[in-house]
Amino acid sequence: MTKKACELIIDHQPFKFNVEGEFFWGENKLLFKEQDNVISKMSWKEVGYDIVEAFQENQFLNLKTSIKKNIINAFKLNNIEFDENTFTLDKYHEVINSDALHNKVIDVTRNLENSDFDFDIDSLVEKFGNILGYKLTSWVEELKKSHIQIRISRPNSLDINPPHRDGYLSYWKDIINVWIPIEGCNDKASLPVLPGSHLIPENQILRTESKGAKINGNIYYVPCILETSEGVIKMMRPKINYGQALIFSPYLIHGAAVNQNEDITRISLELRFPRA
Repeated sequence: MTKKACELIIDHQPFKFNVEGEFFWGENKLLFKEQDNVISKMSWKEVGYDIVEAFQENQFLNLKTSIKKNIINAFKLNNIEFDENTFTLDKYHEVINSDALHNKVIDVTRNLENSDFDFDIDSLVEKFGNILGYKLTSWVEELKKSHIQIRISRPNSLDINPPHRDGYLSYWKDIINVWIPIEGCNDKASLPVLPGSHLIPENQILRTESKGAKINGNIYYVPCILETSEGVIKMMRPKINYGQALIFSPYLIHGAAVNQNEDITRISLELRFPRA
């Protein structure tokens, strides 16, 4: 593997971290299907993402409670000592104070299914399907299950994915990505995107293969996109409130959600709904 510096600009601020991998420029083709794709009926199809209203207040609180239960369950499965009566999501990093412990927790929280939540996930499938004008499902045929991930990013850490496209993975080629802020998601920590990047052809992207990038000792399923033909990737964090969701094409470049909060863990929920 070759070690390279991944340099980014997020909201006009430079970031840099090291990535190990074999990098290559792709072929002269566009992976995003311009006709009959999951966002093709949307006025924002050229931008590649939108922010939509997703929850009433009581629904959001119920979802947040269920996410907390899943994280506590991950603590218990790994025999991690903590006080269940005082634990709060924003202070996750005070309990999980090492990369080794964090990796044990996310081994649980990154591979959840609908049945792990005290929340009707399929109500969200219907909601986002109605917005997009396509029938969606939570069932991922290639994986033979539903798939939900709780994303946890401690302050001043590399608890991040590299910049990437989910659509490089075969089971995410025809989905809608849904990113839901839960805790600590503000202008210092929410998910960065590169607007319009789903329309960048592969010969203008320098990346690794899937499972071909290592950051801070961790190998990632998604390929790392190091740069485009225009150079350093310039991303932005869309302004999003609790109760809303960021929805976007699986070919939109996103990731590198560095948490710049001083003492707040960021928690978000990632859903991917295929077309039915």
